[in-house]
Amino acid sequence: MSEVTTHKEANAGPLGLLGFGMTTVLLNLHNAGVIEMSVMILAMGLAMGGLAQFIAGLMEFKAGNTFGATAFTSYGLFWWSLVIILVNPSILGAEAADGVSLGFYMLLWCIFTLFMFIGTIKANHATQIVFFTLMLLFLLLALENFTGIHVIGIIAGIEGIVCGASAIYTAVAGIVDGEFNKPIMPV
Repeated sequence: MSEVTTHKEANAGPLGLLGFGMTTVLLNLHNAGVIEMSVMILAMGLAMGGLAQFIAGLMEFKAGNTFGATAFTSYGLFWWSLVIILVNPSILGAEAADGVSLGFYMLLWCIFTLFMFIGTIKANHATQIVFFTLMLLFLLLALENFTGIHVIGIIAGIEGIVCGASAIYTAVAGIVDGEFNKPIMPV
């Protein structure tokens, strides 16, 4: 007699949210003027911001979650593209991006995030906060790059820390609630 085993698929959301949240906090500590840009931020962008989110996105594709798949793969690839832009644009045979170009880059991500935020209207409040604050972060970064006004970048950094922290909270809530099989942390 053979034994039938069932396989429960892991929730990829917490991994993706942690990758996003931790990387966002680190980069925005720099934007807020707390820490210098260093290899630590760039490595986190490649590993947790890029790779962890991309893996989470692929897992969401497999699970049939179009929203999660689109969000995590897109934002994972955002981090990889941002690191290339910041570190070595010549690897692609291109000139470094100027402020206006970066402004449009951030504005496009803001618009994409606005549409993703609309997709969270039926989701929990924590997820709505993550996407709303991310949309605001991209808008502030676009404005900073378009205008060259440094104080907007500092404000963006502070707002980005809030955004990243909200993603970390949402990830931890997903882990804790999943382990206890009941809501422990309010989302």
